[in-house]
Amino acid sequence: MTYPLIDPVALDLGFIQIHWYGLMYVFGFLAGYGLSLRRINQGRFPLTQEQMSDFLGWIAIGVILGGRVGYMLFYQTEQLVADPLSLFYIWEGGMAFHGGLLGVIGITWWFARKHQIRPLVLGDALAPLIPIGLGLGRLGNFIGGELWGRVSDVPWAIVFPAAGPDPRHPSQLYQMALEGFVLFCILWWFSSTDRKPGQVTGLFLIGYGVFRFAVEFVREPDAHLGFIWLNWMTMGQLLTLPMIAIGIWLFIRDKESARARVS
Repeated sequence: MTYPLIDPVALDLGFIQIHWYGLMYVFGFLAGYGLSLRRINQGRFPLTQEQMSDFLGWIAIGVILGGRVGYMLFYQTEQLVADPLSLFYIWEGGMAFHGGLLGVIGITWWFARKHQIRPLVLGDALAPLIPIGLGLGRLGNFIGGELWGRVSDVPWAIVFPAAGPDPRHPSQLYQMALEGFVLFCILWWFSSTDRKPGQVTGLFLIGYGVFRFAVEFVREPDAHLGFIWLNWMTMGQLLTLPMIAIGIWLFIRDKESARARVS
């Protein structure tokens, strides 16, 4: 298949360029905010509209800071050690989902404590909204022609201009479908009824971890890292393992038998 040449710059104002990838973050936050307001109006969200507006801004900070720090720690360790200031070279690009997730977890815990809400309850309310941003982010990767898949001869393989002449799996679209659309549908349905605190969060961690682990088999490993274990495991797969383990623990734990409205 022919790669659809889309200018990664959505808007060029001369003094600043707005990329589609950045806009996808904005669209994801707006969509998540809209769905949160819907559940607030239904009485199925532990925050008020005013609190949610404040929370959204803090979440954005957690995603950006955590994503950048995580990328440098997990994927550019040598560069970070050699030049610690490279952490702030944001114009060079580089964000890691797992770092962003840790940033969001930290912000959620702090915000919940600030407003005297149980952190897991707030986390369960937030979890179904995250896949929207994940899916849009992967669409942004596809538009930018980055993070492509491995060489393949499947009928829908695509030749990415920056990846050479060989057709490859459009792994960005696989992730958009699985980590975005499918995971959102599962979590939105699962959280529509009362669950034990931590179960929605646990299902998110399991779902994302399993989908990411699977897609990594057809996604091109990072060029500077390659396979990090047994000539098949990638850094992305390694980082999903603790997610899945924690998710299973949260989902099956029976510390509290009483059900609580968490979404």
